[in-house]
Amino acid sequence: MTPAGKVYLVGAGPGAVDHLTLRAHRLLTQAQALVHDALVDEALLDLLPTHCDRINVGKRGGQPSPPQTEIDQRLVTLCQQGLQVVRLKSGDPFIFGRTTSEIQALKAAGCAFEVVPGISSALGAPLLAGIPLTDPVLGSNFAVLTAHDLDLHNWEALAQLATLVILMGGRSLPAICQRLIHWRKRPDTPVVIIRRASQPQQQIWEGTLLTIVQHTRGESLSPCVIVVGEVAGLRPYVQ
Repeated sequence: MTPAGKVYLVGAGPGAVDHLTLRAHRLLTQAQALVHDALVDEALLDLLPTHCDRINVGKRGGQPSPPQTEIDQRLVTLCQQGLQVVRLKSGDPFIFGRTTSEIQALKAAGCAFEVVPGISSALGAPLLAGIPLTDPVLGSNFAVLTAHDLDLHNWEALAQLATLVILMGGRSLPAICQRLIHWRKRPDTPVVIIRRASQPQQQIWEGTLLTIVQHTRGESLSPCVIVVGEVAGLRPYVQ
């Protein structure tokens, strides 16, 4: 009789091992199979047992990745083999992580699963860059969005919010700035871009909606988090 397998849908946090939850750390050290995204830091893989089967399923913008249905089925198959499986995702599994599809496939197959939260880069990256996302005077609200498809969003409404945290926006930066300025967000609104937050190669660029494109011209920005709002100008006061 095949032993009961289980799939753990785990958030890796913003990148560095230091920002894993204790539960995520323990699960990685006990995993029999790992299914991970390309954006996961290679240092996390050093926590795995030597016998753990490692499966990279991509999910890096602009590069080939297996179809989501294929990833779903891979998780089901591994679980049915009686393995303890870690499905490792960047940040938090429920923030732009396509976790719902995987859960539905596991449920349909009668597979046991558990979701383990992680620190989303939407929250962790600004903090590590010295940006408070809220402030009594400069920022009473913030919104998190993905730039995967700019036409999905109501930019007129977004331009009225105090702070925007934009994921997957490196390639769309000029269009993002143009749309916000078009909908009357002040051109001198501060913008900070954080690339590879929490990792040794972390980079930060500062500017405004009017200048940030020029400041980053020729730079490779992905993977990055973009913060737009007056709170982005607080870095000198909180570092």
